[in-house]
Amino acid sequence: VQLQASGGGLVQPGGSLTLSCVASGSIFSISKMGWYRQAPGTQRELVGIINRAGRVDYGDFVMGRFTISRDNDKHTAYLQMNGLRPDDTAVYYCNGVRVATPDGVSDYWGKGTQVTVSS
Repeated sequence: VQLQASGGGLVQPGGSLTLSCVASGSIFSISKMGWYRQAPGTQRELVGIINRAGRVDYGDFVMGRFTISRDNDKHTAYLQMNGLRPDDTAVYYCNGVRVATPDGVSDYWGKGTQVTVSS
């Protein structure tokens, strides 16, 4: 199983970006898909996590600026970010929680995608 996050880049303050996370491999189902971020010198923090039914638990800092969604059939999660600020600059990671495969159930992390908010 591999998770690949994409869509990062450089954006001006107040701008928007949409990140995608695609899980590939012999996957039966994914219980939850999460987005996290880590800025230099800080700990990784939760952006939000979505279950199969579409319920999302967001990190406290999100305050309505970000929206997480998923496509269960495509094993894909999305992170739409609006009103970006310089302090949103970080590497954004996705993970799959309780990913069911022919080999069993495990959690997986993808490599991150860099988001830089700067004028």
